[in-house]
Amino acid sequence: MRSKRLFVSLDLPESIAQTFASLDPQIRGVRWLRAEQIHLTLAFFGNVESERQADLSNQLQRIRFRPFFLPLQTLGMFPSRGRPKVIWVGVGRGHPHLFQLHKKVADAALAAGLEPNLRPWHPHITLARCQDVSGSALARFLRRHADLDAGLAPINEFHLKSSRLTPEGSLYTSELTVAATKQEAS
Repeated sequence: MRSKRLFVSLDLPESIAQTFASLDPQIRGVRWLRAEQIHLTLAFFGNVESERQADLSNQLQRIRFRPFFLPLQTLGMFPSRGRPKVIWVGVGRGHPHLFQLHKKVADAALAAGLEPNLRPWHPHITLARCQDVSGSALARFLRRHADLDAGLAPINEFHLKSSRLTPEGSLYTSELTVAATKQEAS
């Protein structure tokens, strides 16, 4: 059986993704993502066998949610002390529509027989991955963009995507798109 590395994402409008891609500070050890790689991950599943992927797709297609707007503000890094691994953009605090959609995706994965990720979910948009970079090397860049406010991103759909790892970064293929509906149901 073939498997694919799968995740569910919210994509950003191209203009916003391009703006984020253009923030690249060109710091050694910081691999900035290309615009087509920038998204918010709702759930990551890892390698999923094709039969289980079909079950997951069927469960995801049953999700109903209303369109909403996602605030894109604040720039930060994980971890916040020591050597950072990720530079990210925040999505506001306690966004109920986002957390409801995350829960629906997690429930769909469980119904499809996938193991849940038991770690707490901290929604963010990854902009870069860091390797052997000190937090102090990023401090000036982060201070310069401390008041980042990229406005509101319309969320009208989510995607099941597969990811193929390459030396230049991940290549994503959309496997399924689920559009928002006017009426929300289970």
